[in-house]
Formats: sequence, C-alpha cells, structure tokens
Amino acid sequence: MANTLQFCGVVPKQYLHCTAQLWQQLESATCVNSSFRLRVSVRNSCRRGGSLRISCGRARVDVIEREEPEIPSLGDSEKQLTCVMKFGGSSVASADRMREVAELIRSFPNERPVIVLSAMGKTTNKLLLAGEKAVSCGVINASCIEELNFIKELHFRTTKELEIDSSIVATLLEELEQLLKGIAMMKELTPRTRDYLVSFGECMSTRIFAAYLNRVGVKARQYDAFDIGFITTDDFTNADILEATYPAVAKRLHGDWISDPAIPIVTGFLGKGWRSCAITTLGRGGSDLTATTIGKALGLEEIQVWKDVDGVLTCDPNIYQRAEPVPYLTFDEAAELAYFGAQVLHPQSMRPAREGDIPVRVKNSYNPNAPGTLITRSRDMSKAVLTSIVLKRNVTMLDIVSTRMLGQYGFLAKVFSTFEDLGISVDVVATSEVSISLTLDPSKLWSRELIQQASELDHVVEELEKIAVVNLLQHRSIISLIGNVQRSSLILEKVFHVLGTNGVNVQMISQGASKVNISLIVNDSESEQCVRALHKEFFESNLKELDEERGSQNGSAS
Repeated sequence: MANTLQFCGVVPKQYLHCTAQLWQQLESATCVNSSFRLRVSVRNSCRRGGSLRISCGRARVDVIEREEPEIPSLGDSEKQLTCVMKFGGSSVASADRMREVAELIRSFPNERPVIVLSAMGKTTNKLLLAGEKAVSCGVINASCIEELNFIKELHFRTTKELEIDSSIVATLLEELEQLLKGIAMMKELTPRTRDYLVSFGECMSTRIFAAYLNRVGVKARQYDAFDIGFITTDDFTNADILEATYPAVAKRLHGDWISDPAIPIVTGFLGKGWRSCAITTLGRGGSDLTATTIGKALGLEEIQVWKDVDGVLTCDPNIYQRAEPVPYLTFDEAAELAYFGAQVLHPQSMRPAREGDIPVRVKNSYNPNAPGTLITRSRDMSKAVLTSIVLKRNVTMLDIVSTRMLGQYGFLAKVFSTFEDLGISVDVVATSEVSISLTLDPSKLWSRELIQQASELDHVVEELEKIAVVNLLQHRSIISLIGNVQRSSLILEKVFHVLGTNGVNVQMISQGASKVNISLIVNDSESEQCVRALHKEFFESNLKELDEERGSQNGSAS
C-alpha cells in the first residue's frame, strides 16, 4: 500500500521558491528509510499563482494521485482582500472597545480587510499566572483559581453585553478548566502545555468578535491560525514561522474568500509545530508577526497595526511625556526599534513585510484620525539625524578577556558557542583580539523563570572562565539611538556632551554593521535620566542649524 503526502494549493508566484526548502525538510524527515522516494512538481494553476504537489511513496509501489480542483482566479481585482488590520489586547479589552473597533472597521467601506486579534486585555498574563498556580494548588482547588474565574467572568460578561450567544466561549472555558486540573495533577507546566494554555485567549477573543460582527450585519468568519496553515518550528513559547506557511495560508484565506466572501477574523500569536502538530506561540507580541505573514502570503496592499499610541514614538512616553510620533520609518529602523525594546512592534514582524515590500502603518485605535507611522523599504534620509531613542532595562553585561592574550585563534568561536549551547541571545557586542564586551538578555525567552535565568547566567560564567577572565555586571541598560548612522560623528558628539554634562559614564558603545543603530550601555539607575536628556537635545533643539554650522566651519578650515 502506498503512503502519500500531498500539499496542494494556490501559491503566489513570489513564494514558489519555498519548494526547494520544503523539499529539503521532507527529504531529511524521510532519510531514515531509504525505501521512501519523494516527488515534487510545481505547476501554474491560475493567473496569480500555482500549485505545489509533493508525493511520498514506498519504492516499487505505484502511487495514484488524484488532482485537486483548481481554485478559480479572482478576475475582478476590486473584489480581492485589500489589507490586514491587526488589533492588540487593549483595543479589544472589553465589549465597549470591541464595539469601537467594529465601527472603525466599518468606517473603511472600500477596504476588505483580514482582521488579526490578540487576546482580550491582560488575558494572556492571567492565563500564565493561572497555570503557575495550578502547578501547586492541587486538583481540587484548580477550579477556584482567581485568574480562571476572572477570565470566565470577563468573557461571559462580554458576550452578554454584545448580545451574542455565550456558548461560543463556554466550551473553550470548560476545556481551559480541565487543562488547569491536568496541570495540577501533573504538578508541572511544560513549554508545550504553556503554549496550549495561552492559546485560549486569542481563540475566545476572535470568536466573540466574529459573532458580534455577524450580529451587526458585517459578514465575518473566524479562523484559528494553527488550522489555516501557520506552520512553525517546535520551539515552544518562541517559535519561528516556516516558509511553507505562506502558500498554505494563501490557499485557505483566498479560497474561502472566493467561494463565500466574509471578513476573516484570525487568531494572532499562534501556530502549529511542523513535527509535533501541537499549538505553538510566536513570542510576546507575536500577533504583529501573524499580521505581516498574512500580508505577505496574500500580497496585500497594506498592513495596519492598530495600537494604543499614535504610532511609533521618539521615546517611551512613560519615561518622557513629550515623546512625539515618528511619521516615517524604514523596515530596518523598525526592526532595530523592536529588537531593542520598543513595545510597539514584534522584533520579527518586519521580515515578511520587507520581503513582500508591503507598507506597514502603525495607528492608534483610540485616536484613529492621527496619521500614525508609515514603515516602508526606504525614505528620504538627507535631513534625518535621530529617529527614536529606545531603552532596554535590566540587561547583563559581560567583560571577557582571554587568558592567553595575543594570538589565540578560535577565542571568539569558543565564547559564542557557549551562548549557543545554552540558547541565550547576545544583544550588543564590542570586540578586540583578546577581549569581548557584550550584553545578554535572558528574559527575551519570556517563559523562563527568574530562578532558571540566574542559574543559566552562573553556568555561562563557569563555562567562560575555562578560557577567559570574566567580569559579570548586572543591572545595566541599553540605550539605542535609531537614526542616520551616516551622521554618527554629529550624533556621538552631542551624546557624549549631554551625558558628560549629566555625569553619566558610558560603559560600552557599539555601532558595528548596523546602518541605523548606535547602542550605549549605562547603569540602570541612570538610564531614564539619559533618555530624557538625549530627547531634549535631539528632538527639542535645532540640530539642522548646528549641522550646517559645523559644515561651514569645516569648509572654512579647508
């Protein structure tokens, strides 16, 4: 009997390159048995795409393939889905907020959006806390966990206020309670179970919102991302999206829209492990990545990320209230901002948008008339100096000096292999032949407990001390200056003047290969003071005149 594995679907032409990568994954998965063979064929199926067929069968056995019906081409481009609109937890935190978001969507009659939602309000945090309590509370007490009752009350109240059937979440809430009892019985919360646990938030918020849209006359259809082709690695709590996701998502959403048009309401943050087939999550803020992945998969005109602030700001408004919206960013600038601590975007979310060359617009759901921030591949940098200041607190700095001093080849490789083995990310690096200064952010893997982070740091130091002298410095902050690095001389001149005036000692500086970022390391206790002082200097003074003055002085000197 033949074993057949088939993947058939509409694939936008720009994604047919994933065939080779998928071939390699499947080939490696079956290489343990040489009696298997793989066959891959790609053919055009419509004007906008093609289909991919992969068959796997035992040698010397005929494999009978049945052609799947082709999805018809959408001839009228005006009827296609046009954009993605992603709304975060604060935007759908209550029944009132859901009504406002629904009205916002209806205020764009010419758009045919795909909607991506996060969990309601602080539901994700409550789910995590409920899971941690379940580990030690006992099976009998699992039903009485405070956070579980909060989640039940929030979602039942929301369905009542929106006048929709509460049964759409009742089954999920029962399943959630049973899961917590299972955690209590096993007395452990594994990363795999943690991902399953937090998935309930998005699954409930999307069902509620889709039901409400249908009630008010807007035809909508709910989708769980893990059921429509979001294929990820099996790195639970921080999974990466695989290339096979794009054709799978395109087939499902495009096909359903053609056969029965309805606004798709998709769970953010979630995927399915390609080996385990278990629910995975994309890390904190992963709904942004869900949105940009859908935008690339469908080749849409724009990706809109709706937040609770007026776009990307010049600094954190909680640190300095005079922070201003940044009207334009490049994908590179946005990626650096996200990676180094800006909460507006997910660190990996810019990659699909950049690859698909799809503009990303960050808007405020509380203030929809604000222009927001437009993120594109390039922008006019001729007059740009600094774009934004980002602060990442509570990082650890390591000074590592080789014990063999000059001429020790392989020193850098040994240092970084230690971090790779422990799965700890390195943020900022400055090197010489015999020494390295770098910063670590173990909390980047947000599922880790503080005790685990501390033990890993101790282990890092222990391993590194076999080849070097190590000085561990904690309670440090990274201040990242995102802007036009071609003007780095002007930027650094002003930075050191401002910080020197405020008595702040810069312990490390890194520019490296980044074209848009200069990073400084200071003490945690001085970090907010630095951000406020730098913001005043760069955004509340006329740097253009200063730059022109410096240019004229240089011209006179020559």
